[in-house]
Amino acid sequence: MTTLLFNKPFGVLSQFTDVKSPTERPTLSGFDLPKNVYAAGRLDRDSEGLLVLTDNGKLQAKLSSPKFKTPKTYLVQVEGAPSDADLTPLRAGLTLKDGPTLPAKARLIAAPDLWRRDPPVRVRKTVPDRWIEITITEGRNRQVRRMCAAAGFPCLRLVRWSVGGWTLDGIGQGKWQAV
Repeated sequence: MTTLLFNKPFGVLSQFTDVKSPTERPTLSGFDLPKNVYAAGRLDRDSEGLLVLTDNGKLQAKLSSPKFKTPKTYLVQVEGAPSDADLTPLRAGLTLKDGPTLPAKARLIAAPDLWRRDPPVRVRKTVPDRWIEITITEGRNRQVRRMCAAAGFPCLRLVRWSVGGWTLDGIGQGKWQAV
């Protein structure tokens, strides 16, 4: 069995082919990954970070299914200057268009030492930004982005740092390692 931790760059689809636009959008096929591994869950094209790839169907189902409540931690750069109290709605759970979310763990953090994003996040001199660490146990489509927006702090950059006990620690952007 093969399980890989891949640091997915911004703008890359978390699949091996792009049926909508096969020549224009980068996919996982451009990263010299072993054959017969598949993403256990998704990471949006405009999100970065840890993507677990495996040929183990049971592991893939466990990491992808909300019934197993695998924790996923994200480092999120948001627009605005939230206080600790402003994170209360995230910790309590929010109601989104597709229903209520489970409570998340959320805390303010210092700007992490990450790789440069290409293209860089647009910086506005008149609008502050902060970083939040958010851990969820669901995995709905664009959930962290929608939760932050509902709390009044739109995402500028979103990096998945960990899935379960696996982290990106020591894995460069566009690189992978077997576990």
